[in-house]
Amino acid sequence: MRLRDLTRDDRGSAAVEFVLVGVLLTVLTLSVMQLGLALLVRNTVHDAAGEGARFAALADNGLADGVLRAQQLLTIALGPSYATDVSASVGSYLGHPAVIVTVRAPLPLIGLVGVDDALEVTAHAAVEPLE
Repeated sequence: MRLRDLTRDDRGSAAVEFVLVGVLLTVLTLSVMQLGLALLVRNTVHDAAGEGARFAALADNGLADGVLRAQQLLTIALGPSYATDVSASVGSYLGHPAVIVTVRAPLPLIGLVGVDDALEVTAHAAVEPLE
């Protein structure tokens, strides 16, 4: 066989094409799954912050109760590493007194491992009056 004939021969190219396309589709699939996991973590953290704010805004509860509630929900749903930085304060939201709960959590980049304090979520709840 001549060199020119070998360069124009298609034998073996299907296997290489299969591997290249397989790698590309695997990376694409894993990227979409990681995006879904990041959105799940964000929504879970937001839900825990909102529940903590609502719990702290009840008439017979305080800020520490709301922080504890948010930490409990985060620990159950995502693990203790996501419940380390939860804070609550009393402020004003849209002109009304409100409890504000802020949660800072890792943003998952590879599995649940990610950048610390890259995700910050704030939730508000109207304070329930005693009257």
